[in-house]
Amino acid sequence: MLAAKDVLRAEQLRQVRARSSAFGIYLVTHAWMTIVLSAVLVAWAPNAATILLAVMVIGSRQLGLAILMHEGAHGGLHKSAKLNHALAQWFCAWPIAADVDVYRPYHLQHHANTLTEKDPDLVLTGHYPISRASLKRKLIRDLTGQSGFAQRKFQLLSALKAPPGKSRVEHFWSELGAASIVNGFLFLLCAVSGYWWLYFTCWLLPLLTWYQVVLRIRNIAEHAVVKGGDDPFDSARTTYANWIERIFIAPYWVNYHLEHHLLIYVPCYRLPLLHRFLIDNGYADKINTSNGYLSVLNEVTSTEINDNTGGKRAIGTFGQGYE
Repeated sequence: MLAAKDVLRAEQLRQVRARSSAFGIYLVTHAWMTIVLSAVLVAWAPNAATILLAVMVIGSRQLGLAILMHEGAHGGLHKSAKLNHALAQWFCAWPIAADVDVYRPYHLQHHANTLTEKDPDLVLTGHYPISRASLKRKLIRDLTGQSGFAQRKFQLLSALKAPPGKSRVEHFWSELGAASIVNGFLFLLCAVSGYWWLYFTCWLLPLLTWYQVVLRIRNIAEHAVVKGGDDPFDSARTTYANWIERIFIAPYWVNYHLEHHLLIYVPCYRLPLLHRFLIDNGYADKINTSNGYLSVLNEVTSTEINDNTGGKRAIGTFGQGYE
């Protein structure tokens, strides 16, 4: 476990720990305003170009909502615990059919057991590196909606299958009731505005396609093909993102993931400052960095061998083979 005093001076620690409720509200507002303006663009000029742009921008902001839900799970959206929870649930988690109360204990387990067999996120990146052909297949499934549809179908069927002693309606309500209400409200807003189809074009379509792409890329960039072990600097990766990547792939400083793992109570908007302080204090060589997301994808698809099926099989990070 890394002690903050080991890598930061007292004044530096004070600066990176500072939290702003106003800025947390601003970030949530920014995500939704970006989504709304993208939808307005499509309503004003509905064509292939505006729809494609909106799908990519909104999909990245849906990832932004997931990132801000994550921020709320760490208490970083508002100093008031109740308002922090409300922002994370109503405006970040439920719109994308997630639940911060389910996510938080799962995510804290990830922090406590990063890259070990007890890490619940190990399934996401523990099998990398993989072949480029395998990654291409995965990204095509994401981009064409196959991954998103399969996940949402599983989520819906699970919510409809009540366990013994619990009614189907009660179980569905506990699993997807609030998310259904929020999404129903989004559809109602589109319908009242005279553009009911925007809900499907500018919400569901990005959620099932581009959101899945950037979610996978995010997961890969954070923990795939990093050393792991006892040194906390080996637990994750930081990716230097240019302005295009910040718009379409990595919003709200999600690319500073190693810094987040080092000091999990630092709010997302202070992570660049933490990164700078670590460099200033002589830790530049210990920070695992990649220059852009294309570089990351090249790093995690560099090792492959032929398997007995005639296809390619990668040497997994933890000694196992995965297609």
